[in-house]
Amino acid sequence: MDADAGTGSAGPSPVCPPGPDAAGRRRFSLFVLGDVRIEVRAELAGVRFGELTADRLCYAPARALVAGTAVNLARCAVARFRRVSVLAKVGDDEFTPVIRRELRRIGVRDRLRVEPGAPNGVTVMLRDGPAGGGPGVRLLVAEPDAPGRRLTESEVRSAAGAIGRADVLFLDGYSLLSPVSRAALRAAAEAARAAGTRVAFDLVPHDIDARLAAADVLPLLSAADLVIAEAPTLARVLGRPVPAGAGEVRALARALDDLVPGRPLWLLRFGPTRLERVLAYRRERLLTEYASGYREGDVRAGFGDRLAVRELYWWLSSW
Repeated sequence: MDADAGTGSAGPSPVCPPGPDAAGRRRFSLFVLGDVRIEVRAELAGVRFGELTADRLCYAPARALVAGTAVNLARCAVARFRRVSVLAKVGDDEFTPVIRRELRRIGVRDRLRVEPGAPNGVTVMLRDGPAGGGPGVRLLVAEPDAPGRRLTESEVRSAAGAIGRADVLFLDGYSLLSPVSRAALRAAAEAARAAGTRVAFDLVPHDIDARLAAADVLPLLSAADLVIAEAPTLARVLGRPVPAGAGEVRALARALDDLVPGRPLWLLRFGPTRLERVLAYRRERLLTEYASGYREGDVRAGFGDRLAVRELYWWLSSW
């Protein structure tokens, strides 16, 4: 796995045998802090958003489900991790029992915090369907004042013991978007580091640079042991040119040594849709570069979570 930093040669992939798909038993404990919502999803075959000039009624398959960054990752993780816990702040309405039942159904430990009297957050995801095929464009409409934005430091610190018993704490950038949950996120990272629990951070949303100053993002990048990021997103956050091609992604990776303190393992996603290739880099060393397994025509929904879970398992197994 020690490919020379100057060559860019490929090494073992976490998504191919003998990777986690070949594992005979579940291992490790994962603690996920993130968003939990009710989400409505629909795909509109033969409809392009850019061509809509008037109101339109479309009949299409639609479904409502328990989703959000924390649940989406946990749903994938239970197949590989021995124990998965979810900490999130949810509302107090008719959907709350539904959320709890779904966590039990998929085998996740419920560490939810409930905000009395508050409604649960709702998200609507629509994807258009170009007549010529292709993945289409996703329109994601998220309620801005969901309970997850009000997860507090004290609520996180009350779960410090459970965080400390986990092998890895998984965080994502959506919690940075509110000052309250941003402080909670940092408290979770501090609790993990104090207990020797590794910290993984997913740099989302992919336009986070347009929503936050770099100063709000850098502390989590520095505190993490593992950072998952689309290379263009990371470059924009750090004020660097957006990389075009593998060579420029490697140059960005080397620049991280001076731009971000610490020694996180960087998993930088790149390619035509920013999903096809991953470069794994740790200070002064290109560890490996591999194909994610994503191909044109594959369903994008959920692919990033499945890939992240495989990479987490690979990382914990390798170090």
